Amino acid sequence: MTAPAIHLWRLLKWGRTLARHGALTGIERDPNTPPAVRRVARIARFGARVPKRPAYADAFQAIGPAAIKLGQTLATRPDLVGEEAAHDLLRLQDALPPVPFEDVCAVMRASFGKPLESLFTEIEPVPIGAASIAQVHRATTTDGRRVAIKVIRPGVEAEFTRAIDTYEWAAAQVEQMGGEAARLRPRLVIDTFKRWTLRELDLRREAASASELAQGMTAEPDFVVPAIDWQRTTGKVLTLEWIDGIKLSNREALIAAGHDLPALAAKLVRAFLRQAIAEGFFHADMHQGNLFALHDGRIAAIDFGIMGRIDRRARVWLAEILYGLITGNYRRVAEIHFEAGYVPPHHSVAEFATALRAVGEPVRGLATKDMSVGMMLDSLFNITRDFDMQTQPHLLLLQKTMVMVEGVATSLDPDVNLWDVGAPFIGEWIRTELGPEAAVADRLVEDLHTLARLPRLIRNIERQFPDPGGAPPAPPLREIEVIRVGGGWRYAAMAVLGAGAGIAATLLLT
Repeated sequence: MTAPAIHLWRLLKWGRTLARHGALTGIERDPNTPPAVRRVARIARFGARVPKRPAYADAFQAIGPAAIKLGQTLATRPDLVGEEAAHDLLRLQDALPPVPFEDVCAVMRASFGKPLESLFTEIEPVPIGAASIAQVHRATTTDGRRVAIKVIRPGVEAEFTRAIDTYEWAAAQVEQMGGEAARLRPRLVIDTFKRWTLRELDLRREAASASELAQGMTAEPDFVVPAIDWQRTTGKVLTLEWIDGIKLSNREALIAAGHDLPALAAKLVRAFLRQAIAEGFFHADMHQGNLFALHDGRIAAIDFGIMGRIDRRARVWLAEILYGLITGNYRRVAEIHFEAGYVPPHHSVAEFATALRAVGEPVRGLATKDMSVGMMLDSLFNITRDFDMQTQPHLLLLQKTMVMVEGVATSLDPDVNLWDVGAPFIGEWIRTELGPEAAVADRLVEDLHTLARLPRLIRNIERQFPDPGGAPPAPPLREIEVIRVGGGWRYAAMAVLGAGAGIAATLLLT
């Protein structure tokens, strides 16, 4: 177990880097920041040349690979880090210096357990991309197929393990402060980050995500997921079909190739809506660098390390919330928030409906082409503090992805709008999921499940009330007292003495 002093040293070192990039300014200005935390932020920036405009993404980039991934996680939490910081952190694109080719080959040989010549006839030594966790090389298989090979960077697992250990410790200290810090659930933020990172460190998980997404998108032929080469994929190496296209970030090249940009924007929006609303499993890192236009006008996606998942009930709630905001049925939107448990029951439904009206009316007053889903969701989440709404990570990840997709689509076609393009799809889905036919189907499924549970229910009743003519029930086992042995309480006392150092943890989490 890492000593608190080591955690504190790492946090102070990272905090100093944040201060040099002006990333601690918001802490000092936020009225919700505890006075002690504000003082520590001032100490961290003492003597540093602070820029007028904070460079949050640059600060995380300077700290290292693990911080880059943490910054990408915090980009989904505007309620925690603020709108300005969350927007700037979206710039984190994982661009890092590549690992030497010899080291990459060593990782592949150890992972495959066989000579690379038995799998590939050629591997290009210059990578086509280098990220915080892995880098990608183009190659040709022994059967003549062009593929992309994604390889975990050597030593990255140990580096991330150390960083996550400190992040978890820091989040626990911050959450113990209570109040706003507890409501924002920093420990849940780090837990989400940890799950994302563990998934990305095991490339078989990423391959499985790509395969699942491809299966769910068969109804959307204009969206392509590259095929996985499972025979050449391990925990540290992912081999997949080579995508030969133009990045959506290269507008000039798209125009020169004759692509219909408004059509590409519409295809992207429809693909995302199908993933998020119909399938409940979506690519959560759909920035311009991960999207390509193919020669036939289809869109292909890569990098499936960060995926979002929403269960059916949450998707129905989300659809009703968005639909209610558009139609002005704020009372129903408020009721859904209470039914879903997003708002604690001690608050007033009527008061919450009024707050929602302040969010919805400005949106309803705009022309359709000027209506921004990102702006609407940002306003919606801004009222969470007043009504003690605990953060919902799956909805925040969805919000971040919707804003990202809207930004990419707008760069292709400035007049595109998620609702304009997706209205037919969303309307049909709402009718299908919330209409009378769906209600009848749901009731039938629920009744069948109830009938299936009846035999087990009867057996449980018989065990609780056995036949008097049978054998007497066995006597209950005696209670055994559990005694705490060892120096556990001594360690707890040391943790209490070091709790003051937890204030420095906010240098990274705010």
